[in-house]
Amino acid sequence: MATQHKVGGEVDAFCTRCRLTLAHTILAMVGTKIARVRCNTCGGDHAFRSAPGTTDKPSASARSSASSSTKAPRASRASAEDKVIISFEEQLAGKDIANAPRYSPKDTYQPDQVIQHPTFGLGLVTAVRGDKVDITFKSETKTLVHGRGGAPAEKPAFSPPSAKATGPADKPMVEPTEEAAPPPGSPAEG
Repeated sequence: MATQHKVGGEVDAFCTRCRLTLAHTILAMVGTKIARVRCNTCGGDHAFRSAPGTTDKPSASARSSASSSTKAPRASRASAEDKVIISFEEQLAGKDIANAPRYSPKDTYQPDQVIQHPTFGLGLVTAVRGDKVDITFKSETKTLVHGRGGAPAEKPAFSPPSAKATGPADKPMVEPTEEAAPPPGSPAEG
């Protein structure tokens, strides 16, 4: 009879840090399978690895009796898991690469448009979200901005600070007058 494991329970598992089969605390489960554990000795978290020599797979006799009833679902499941990977070159096939515009954050782009980026090279716009675009390059996909150009009237005009001379911040400035009398007691008084 199989034991029922639950999050917070203990299980023997192979610790990747200690390199031994030790007691672990179950941190996460996917359905009835243990997914993540924490070693009770070193405290390291890692994916669950059953102890060497043990397995969570059914025995050969259980597999043979179940195999006759699961042939059809297994075939349909295999086709659903098959992934079709299209290479970058295949995605660019039939596109006008020679006339690809140079990327600029000011320009606006559309899906399936080819662009030339100064750093990443040739790219294909795969998604547009507001003022951002996802562009697939040969090495990776990047999210970049677009449509930030705007007319000059829409942008705020730069106004430099005024060149007004100011005095020390703690003393008010006194505007000098032409006939300002010198302060009393000064040597200018005669």
